[in-house]
Amino acid sequence: MKKTVDMVITGAQVLNTLTREFEKTSLWIDQGYVVSNLVDAPYDARQRVDATGQWIVPGMIDAHVHMESSLVAPSELGKVLLAHGVTAIATDPHELANVAGTAGIQYLIDDARQTPLDVFFMLPSSVPCVPFDDNGATLHAADLRPLYAQPEVRGLAEVMDYGAVARGDEDTMAKIHDAQTFGYHADGHAAGLTPQQLAVMRNAGLDTDHECTTVQEALDRVQAGMMVFLREGTVERDVQATIGAVTEANASRFAFCTDDKAIADLMTEGSIDYNVKLAIASGMRPALAYTLASYNAARAHRLSDRGSLTPGQLADLVVLDHVETVQIAKTMKTGQWVESVVKSKPLPFTATKIQHHATLADLALPLTHDRVNVIGVQPNHIETDHLVKTVPVVDGQFVADLDQDILKMVVVERHHQTGRVGVGLVHGFRLKHGAIAGSVAHDAHNIVAVGTSDVAILRAIEQITATDGGLAVVDDDQVMADLPLAVGGLLSATTYQTTAQRLTTLKQAYDQLCETPLPFDPFITLSFLTLPVIPTLKLTDRGLFDQTIFDFISVEQSKG
Repeated sequence: MKKTVDMVITGAQVLNTLTREFEKTSLWIDQGYVVSNLVDAPYDARQRVDATGQWIVPGMIDAHVHMESSLVAPSELGKVLLAHGVTAIATDPHELANVAGTAGIQYLIDDARQTPLDVFFMLPSSVPCVPFDDNGATLHAADLRPLYAQPEVRGLAEVMDYGAVARGDEDTMAKIHDAQTFGYHADGHAAGLTPQQLAVMRNAGLDTDHECTTVQEALDRVQAGMMVFLREGTVERDVQATIGAVTEANASRFAFCTDDKAIADLMTEGSIDYNVKLAIASGMRPALAYTLASYNAARAHRLSDRGSLTPGQLADLVVLDHVETVQIAKTMKTGQWVESVVKSKPLPFTATKIQHHATLADLALPLTHDRVNVIGVQPNHIETDHLVKTVPVVDGQFVADLDQDILKMVVVERHHQTGRVGVGLVHGFRLKHGAIAGSVAHDAHNIVAVGTSDVAILRAIEQITATDGGLAVVDDDQVMADLPLAVGGLLSATTYQTTAQRLTTLKQAYDQLCETPLPFDPFITLSFLTLPVIPTLKLTDRGLFDQTIFDFISVEQSKG
């Protein structure tokens, strides 16, 4: 007598990620797992699904993402990602960890348990990302070690302090060793590193990187023995520039990630499904692109129960109406169709509060001469250019240069009432009036603002302080739009739909302050201008930082 299983899906072209080819076959599913991928399997099925004319691929996996960059809680994020065929993510919670320490990590784990999406946590390695960062908490190896007892924790996230690795910093090496001791692995972060420096990272046990922006950088990492995650986020638009590194011979060394993507873009573009779409449009075979999006990501993170639709694997799959345009018909998670939205809402979070006492006087930028160092925005990238410009100086103070698009940028420490305020200059935001501010500022997540006048900048800062974190746009007279982020100043406590709509309103308000709309997201771009481990110039609450020399420099250009 034949065994009866829950379901059989027939008639579809099913991706075999082991051969990287589509095969017309059947999938027999029972108790959340694939039990056979043979047409003539010895089973009966309680439910038969005819998928003739469709394609089936394994559930997609985001190999590296900071879920906080979506600006919504994990339980809300899951609702969007599952609809886009993403059934698992490997997340680095270092954004909320930098604000609230282990309480922030635990909040994300607890809230993520409300969604069917599998959320695997790579523990944040760099809290703070560099020793001089004024963030909200410090996490040593001893602080992280107890978290490995939770089943969602699967390793150590991107180690971004190359200097600590190179000198064998005891605590950094202990974090890497702990991940390996528990049977997991450690992600790397190799922005701007040479092949020689990549070897240092690999010798320390770091085996992945997601910071490639060119084909050569990607190939350098493959040569060093790393898995490479090709990235397409809201600002980090790297897939089309790097996809040429992938060949049939080396494809097993590549997967896809989003790194940082806002909820509005996830809803309209998609997540890893968008990476796949870009790869196919760039000439990659669909079967290969979907393999990168599933099997390769699973293997990179040692997730042995997913990534292929073969016996013993989870029944996480995506049914496609059109394989080349990634037209998704429906998603299955652990043998269940994702048909109705999970009725959940974000858990409350009260572990942090915005704290500072910045005043108008703190925003001044005195100059003794007019040659200055300026942060140059690179549209849709998180790297910056080091510009040297001549700017107007009135009564010994910088004033906004709207003709050259050189504006004042400010970072205010918001965790410990230190009173530190960093002031610098930035080119690329095109504002003609007003200012914007946010409590999302990687990785310390202090308050960051840019504007055409000190009064407008302070108004924007005061608005997000009043809402205990968020994003705000102000003109010369009033607040035009804002998005409160009640969870640590990073995440909305509302639904993903409401959050996305308010983000759209923010961008519309911003565009009203410019002569021409920006070709990039101003808020996420601004949030990365404070990250000192990314080339080249960045601004922290301690001042202007030059990553190439890994030291602070003056806004004023040295004479002579």
